[in-house]
Amino acid sequence: MKMDQIIGKLENRRASLLHHDTFRQYGILVPITKKDEELHILFEVRSHKLRQQPGEICFPGGKVEKEDKHPEEAARRETTEELGIPFDRIGRVFPLDYMIQPIEGRIIYPFVGFISIDKGIKPNEQEVEEIFTVPIRHLLEMNPDTFTVDFNPVPEERFPFHLIPGGKNYPWQKRTIKEHFFYYEDYVIWGLTANILQNFLSIIREDG
Repeated sequence: MKMDQIIGKLENRRASLLHHDTFRQYGILVPITKKDEELHILFEVRSHKLRQQPGEICFPGGKVEKEDKHPEEAARRETTEELGIPFDRIGRVFPLDYMIQPIEGRIIYPFVGFISIDKGIKPNEQEVEEIFTVPIRHLLEMNPDTFTVDFNPVPEERFPFHLIPGGKNYPWQKRTIKEHFFYYEDYVIWGLTANILQNFLSIIREDG
């Protein structure tokens, strides 16, 4: 292959995430609403009927489907489906920092959106056990507990150790993640929901 052929392959190419087509994409919404003249964040408790993470606290959201033009649309659509509110009651929406979860094979696109609940909401009983809100003021005053979780690589039995330096004694690097825990009344907010919440709070705390 000649140099100009290689350049022709590269010069108009836009970089993307390697193996992005193998990752599932999710749109998540952090709903902000006004309650008693104060801004609150709305949380869901996942239905105990669900197979995955029943009873855990989350934000509305879900997988980006083919009909969704982008992750924001998926976040809006899932919010309307889970909370039973019309699409037009989700106001201005802004992106937070997206997250790549290589072990789970997921890319998470969180957004913040302002929703109106003055006309009431009707959560989907198949997905949502209950909802509750927490004043943003209260969350900003919190210092969540933070713990670490280590993930150690375990090669499969037929891994070719003889082809790498050190063989079976190769110094694999473990992966460490931080898990935040927020507490409000009898609710415990942790996992992905807490990470998204922490990101949002850190942004609105920034000076200027």
